Amino acid sequence: MKKPSQKKQSAIFYTIVPRDLAGHLFNVTLTVANPDPDGQTFALPAWIPGSYMIREFARNIVRIRAERAGAAVALTKLDKHTWRAAPGAGALTLHYEVYAWDLSVRAAHLDQTHGFFNGTSVFLRVVGQEATAHQVDIQRPADAAARTWRVATSMKEAGAKRYGFGTYGAANYDELIDHPVEMGNFELATFEAHGIPHDIVITGRVPNLDMARLQADLKAICETQIAFFEPLTKRAPLERYVFMTMAVGDGYGGLEHRASTALICARADLPTTANQKPGEPGEGYLQFLGLCSHEYFHTWNVKRIKPAVFAPYDLQVENYTPLLWLFEGFTSYYDDLMLVRAGIIGETTYFKLQAKTVCGVLRGSGRLKQSVAESSFDAWSKYYRQDENSPNAIISYYTKGSLIALAFDLTIRAKTGGAKSLDDVMLALWERYGRDFYPSVGRGVTEHEVEALFDEVSGLKLRNLFERYVRGVEDLPLAKLYAPFGVKLADERKTGKASLDAGIGRDPLGAKLTQVHEGGAAHLAGLSALDVVIAIDGLRVNGNPSNVDALLARYRVGDRVPVHAFRRDELMAFDVTLQGDRVPVITLSQAVAGRKPAALK
Repeated sequence: MKKPSQKKQSAIFYTIVPRDLAGHLFNVTLTVANPDPDGQTFALPAWIPGSYMIREFARNIVRIRAERAGAAVALTKLDKHTWRAAPGAGALTLHYEVYAWDLSVRAAHLDQTHGFFNGTSVFLRVVGQEATAHQVDIQRPADAAARTWRVATSMKEAGAKRYGFGTYGAANYDELIDHPVEMGNFELATFEAHGIPHDIVITGRVPNLDMARLQADLKAICETQIAFFEPLTKRAPLERYVFMTMAVGDGYGGLEHRASTALICARADLPTTANQKPGEPGEGYLQFLGLCSHEYFHTWNVKRIKPAVFAPYDLQVENYTPLLWLFEGFTSYYDDLMLVRAGIIGETTYFKLQAKTVCGVLRGSGRLKQSVAESSFDAWSKYYRQDENSPNAIISYYTKGSLIALAFDLTIRAKTGGAKSLDDVMLALWERYGRDFYPSVGRGVTEHEVEALFDEVSGLKLRNLFERYVRGVEDLPLAKLYAPFGVKLADERKTGKASLDAGIGRDPLGAKLTQVHEGGAAHLAGLSALDVVIAIDGLRVNGNPSNVDALLARYRVGDRVPVHAFRRDELMAFDVTLQGDRVPVITLSQAVAGRKPAALK
């Protein structure tokens, strides 16, 4: 193994080597120049910012040992993710292996095609020395499959050449773990947004990738967002940004970082030179651009404007906040809105996206039981641990949070005659809590300060909206709020269609009920989620959801039909009274011709 240069080595120095590509193992060496002589403590984070679930990353440490001056040093494990070295003087070195086989944006993944890691998965924290400068030497795998690999990260080079293996640096531990690393044979392109270089990194096979279109669209999104937060200077709060994307057969997700984002998408969602039509993006590509817009908006909203409990993070335990509706929900509102303002989609497409969100929120009865403030607080135990009953029990602070943002925006615009909007609130949050957050960790915002800021900036008294829709569970009066802007909201569901009112999935035996909606026909008849329906009125169900619809199309609302289903290994019979389809079908349309909603401008 190559030893790092002692001249350049910082007080805390890591070396990470993809040692066994087929075995998915990273070797990590951590050297601490000045450890606590009474016994240095080390800890690996239990969660990663932006994904609010305890993930126990330390479970992937296969083995670990310590040494000082070539002699073994005893390590005592204090809890599931914490170790303490025996007392002693002089530099201390840890050697450990990390198993990396999580193909997601949250952890680490390594095989013959690429390597990826978040610092929270691989870099033990030197307790008490988090503010010290950190360096990491990222070494090339010895495997022949990696001879042409490159490195992509937004971490600053400290000896390495950009895109190359070598030494990278961070001012402190918080910065170190906020720059994920991708290594492999990836497609690479760079564009500038208001003078700041932005890299696009695509790992995975994407034949005929239309990188030129992707560059142009992302440039428009990034410049629109930079100008949104800094309309006068158009200065981004970073020196460089990296979009790193893993293209797979089927996948979707993203995680924000201070100067980059890690994304995963279906390769079919990326534009190609072979079939990408001019004009607005197709459905899959639009979804990907919306994801990019969402994660880029987080550069301001959650990476710098933060809840108070995230400043700083405590990565060993849950950090509870009732404000995720603001940081995720408002970001979800602006991600699509920025696509309009950037000129990528038009009003009609934007209305369809909003209508889809409204449908999703209205579909589950959980919205009437859990507020978005409660959903935010319970993200650790409920939103990130969803089960088959979740639609009946919880609400998403992403989707309803985005509708609350819309409601605040429409309310402020209507009551101030267009003089103020939600944009002004976001800018005030940025100016007071976000702009100067780094380089040292600044101060986050509390829920009380958020509510006071809304009133101050808008000049209105908005407590009623907070009580009813943020801390309360009432449905938002969107049709009424849209009306002053010439937009009509309508529910066009076909109530005459007979339905079980349950989610339908595939199973070798028939149709699995993935969810049973409260108060629906299946629920009232006694069917449960995970039951496998094998026959409806004596006719076999073949497992295709469309087959269930075809069988039910023979009946009217109110008809009673026998249904046979397996619950585990027991065959059960149910007498189901069919109900009308309760799935909302929301449409938004311009009621006044030629009148453009102000938010889209």
